[in-house]
Amino acid sequence: MGIHLDKEKKLHFDLTNVGMRAQATAVGMLQICIELRRAGVLDDAAIERIKCAIACDIEVSAPRSVANAEYRRDIKARLDKLFAGEEKIGSADALAFGTNTGDDQTCQGHA
Repeated sequence: MGIHLDKEKKLHFDLTNVGMRAQATAVGMLQICIELRRAGVLDDAAIERIKCAIACDIEVSAPRSVANAEYRRDIKARLDKLFAGEEKIGSADALAFGTNTGDDQTCQGHA
């Protein structure tokens, strides 16, 4: 086993031991974005591209029965509040789930 892999495994073990999970990572990423925006490193367009990338991934991973225009608007509204520092990250259960309307929106300009 290489030294690099050993370090990665130790880091993974250490993060697991302190309770780092996807939600903790999301909180850290969100705080980094807020701090970089405040410092003028990221402009509004960059933040929008980040939110769009997140929303697209959430929408793509949603079951077909819930991926619709209203679901997408709910995701975007929650992300807007999160990135503005107005809402705490919590359960995704608050998102409205419905049936597929066939309205396929995709994010443009991220990546």
